[in-house]
Amino acid sequence: MIRNVLIPIWVVLVTLFCSVGAIVASFLKGGDMAHLVGRFWAKSILLVSQVKVTVEGFDHINPRTTYIYMANHQSMFDIPVLLGYLPVQFRWLAKKELFRIPVFGHALARVGYISIDRSDRKAAHNSLLEAARKIAQGVSVVIFPEGSRSENGQIKPFKAGGFHLAVRAGRPIVPVVICGTRSVMPKGSLRVNPGQIIVSINPPIDTASCDTKTKKLLMDSIRSIMKTELERIRASYPCGL
Repeated sequence: MIRNVLIPIWVVLVTLFCSVGAIVASFLKGGDMAHLVGRFWAKSILLVSQVKVTVEGFDHINPRTTYIYMANHQSMFDIPVLLGYLPVQFRWLAKKELFRIPVFGHALARVGYISIDRSDRKAAHNSLLEAARKIAQGVSVVIFPEGSRSENGQIKPFKAGGFHLAVRAGRPIVPVVICGTRSVMPKGSLRVNPGQIIVSINPPIDTASCDTKTKKLLMDSIRSIMKTELERIRASYPCGL
């Protein structure tokens, strides 16, 4: 009971503190330093929540290469897990609602994260063009291709926007599979449970030879890889992930 009260208090306090720190860092050192502040924010929340994160597949990526990371989405805890334990500099491609959070949303925009407005097709297209520009400058991005959190823990059908971006930018896609966050904090719940989370970084998939005609095949291939990996993780960790 006490734990359920202390965690939200800590989340509010550390979010306010780190949002200010990220804004200051963005003026002094740019987005990279602000990203490190965000990593501290994420790891502190996971620590207080008694969540253990194990990452597999570090050797599949080169931290100096620009990638488009695509991860499945089961919980709000996917955000601190990726921010805390994906060992690279990246920027979020995220829905505009996150940018409306007081202070925190301003910090996201200030350090270069990209807002997607799915209610407006033109705005969404412009956001993808902005993301492509950032990627061309050597900035990796993280995308949830499902668009929203899964209700049942299975990987939902993918939306095409992120794949359009990948093909346009010509950068490799890295499928990232997260397992366990739904048990920690299911969609629709504010209760945070202690638990174990597995993050699997899979080998990059080249997009240089893809075009608009083969985009659907690319989507199906990435989704198949992620579904298979999620099943493997659940079979390998008999702890209800």
